[in-house]
Amino acid sequence: MADLTISSLNKVFGNFRAVDDVNIAVRDGEFVFLLGPSGCGKTTTLRMIAGLEMPSSGRIEIGGRNVTFLRPRHRNVGMVFQDYGLYRHMTVFGNIAYPLQVRQMDKATIATKVGEVARTMQIEAILEKKPDQLPAGQLQRVAIARMLVRDANVFLMDEPMSHLDAQLRGQMRSELKHIQKSIGTTTIFVTHDQLEAMTMADRIIVMKDGRMLQFATPREIFERPATEFVATFVGEPQMNVLDCVLATSDHGLVADCGAFPVALDQAWCTASGLRPGQTLRLGIRPEHVSVGAATGADHPVEAELYSFEPTGAENLYVLRAGACEVTTRNSTTDTAHLGKTEGTRLAMRFDPEWVYLFDPGTGRTVAQAAASNRGSRS
Repeated sequence: MADLTISSLNKVFGNFRAVDDVNIAVRDGEFVFLLGPSGCGKTTTLRMIAGLEMPSSGRIEIGGRNVTFLRPRHRNVGMVFQDYGLYRHMTVFGNIAYPLQVRQMDKATIATKVGEVARTMQIEAILEKKPDQLPAGQLQRVAIARMLVRDANVFLMDEPMSHLDAQLRGQMRSELKHIQKSIGTTTIFVTHDQLEAMTMADRIIVMKDGRMLQFATPREIFERPATEFVATFVGEPQMNVLDCVLATSDHGLVADCGAFPVALDQAWCTASGLRPGQTLRLGIRPEHVSVGAATGADHPVEAELYSFEPTGAENLYVLRAGACEVTTRNSTTDTAHLGKTEGTRLAMRFDPEWVYLFDPGTGRTVAQAAASNRGSRS
């Protein structure tokens, strides 16, 4: 086991900068996710940690040792690939044992280690089968077992669950998290699936266009996003984002979204240095927009129901007010009395404690009520 430090890491392919000045400090035993859309640089970063790609500049240290330009076999890292990377001509036992055989371990030690990891991954019954005889879920277990058997300093996982169906992914999420915590090996996991990152990670690195936008815990990423991209990439349904201009009213500063004003927490406005006339982008998550049957003090914004989506325990409403479209997420008990027909007139309220404001030019978060209000209570 070891910590991992990445300093000023860059990777350039011709005129394309795939990884741009990434700096990461991962603690020993930590489970860290690289999260972002396709092409954001997360897999290239992982491949440089593994030694499969050489960086254009920067430094990589594992356990305090400079491994920046070492070959993969000299880094003592274990890796699970997106396509499993199993040898089809070998049995499951042979695939798992291979990393130990190339290190010339004796047969008795290899058999013991393979048996131990096979029990951990619950694949003892298939050790004599070949990969072509196995379904996707078992192939994934074999690939992970081959990684675990190495006793590596760092484990690297490149979207290992992308080929599994939703039910298997849910099962593997809980199993992988349990295994990682039980073994305690520093692990870097690449994914584009925010659900995987939010449910499994100790901390998350959100990347876009080769740059690291935020490195924080799942809760911090969700409640205190550093940019509009981070805010909208994490969370399902996606955060609502509306253009607005700050204006004054009888009750203080409000965000004028064109079709309606949104009340803001005045203490937060003062602390954030907000001023009338600023053109910003307002964000609020669907769960922080409540829906009512009629306009009033509790739900001051009149809107029309554009679509209704029942999801079991919750109902999703897409409401339109002028040019603004807002998605809400409310429990079925809270909205049982509301109409569910398109065109129904309803009303909504934005919780001022969960409003975010973003700079439309830079995308950075300029103010977030959740950070100031919730942070002071935690």
